[in-house]
Amino acid sequence: MPAPIRVGVVMDPIEHIKPAKDSTLAMLQAAQARGWELHYAELSDLWLRDGKAMGRLAPLTVRADPADWFSRGDAATRPLGDLDVILMRKDPPFDMEYIYSTYILDRAEAEGVLVVNRPQGLRDMNEKVYTAWFPECCAPTLITRDMADMQAFLREHGKIVCKPLYGMGGRSIFVIDGADKNASVVFETLTEYGQRYAIVQRYLPEIVETGDSRVILVDGEPVPYALARIPDATDNRGNLAAGAKGVGRPLNDRDRWLAGRIGPSLRERGMIFVGLDVIGGFVTEINVTSPTGIRELDKQFGTDIAGLLMDAIARRLASRAR
Repeated sequence: MPAPIRVGVVMDPIEHIKPAKDSTLAMLQAAQARGWELHYAELSDLWLRDGKAMGRLAPLTVRADPADWFSRGDAATRPLGDLDVILMRKDPPFDMEYIYSTYILDRAEAEGVLVVNRPQGLRDMNEKVYTAWFPECCAPTLITRDMADMQAFLREHGKIVCKPLYGMGGRSIFVIDGADKNASVVFETLTEYGQRYAIVQRYLPEIVETGDSRVILVDGEPVPYALARIPDATDNRGNLAAGAKGVGRPLNDRDRWLAGRIGPSLRERGMIFVGLDVIGGFVTEINVTSPTGIRELDKQFGTDIAGLLMDAIARRLASRAR
């Protein structure tokens, strides 16, 4: 009988997650259901010694119990190369500490570990900036430190969305129209007076009615349903963390076209689990760090998205073994 697949997960503290909504927990449950071994670590548990990726890894058992969703054993020091797969599920901010962790995971990958998503891709594909590789899929977008250019973009489009390049969950997102006297203050704040890059995009009014849709790609292929995140009436942000309501819907032709344009490139670069954010038929972000949305779609449509991911991982491992 072959040895079980050994899966490591790097995540934020598991005791602080919301188990009913957490996509990482869904992945771990799907892996465990296949008889795979689970090993838990946080960012502080990873290091390099003489070029070798090491970790303090704790055996992990997960359960579908919202009051008691995991058991963690005693951590032991071992090479990350002992694992078959590492799920990199640490949430942003995408800061230098995050980047340093990808170098450690690079060394694990060099020893044969399948890292999901690939460390080089995590570094190269900033979730907001990487949209620039697919301009035909996006609304007008400007990435700059120049506040005068931001003002000109606002005058051109009349209403815009401004956000930092490093955030998540709807943090520090501003919607500005031409009459807003706070526009200069927003530009100054986001760029730190021209010292930091920020992104501005043409405002897409469809977000009010149809929301900000998460289209999930598993190894480049779209899941059949998208999660439309409808903003609260008092907010502009289509983020569940900011109070938006998640409403599932079947993919439409435009969603599939976008996935067809972007998915193959992501698959080739080892980005196995990705979330496209789509508003009014335009991609606004390409989420590669720790995309969510599994639980809501599974609940509404009876899908098993984490299972699809585990199937994709198993296929990748099998292709390596041949």
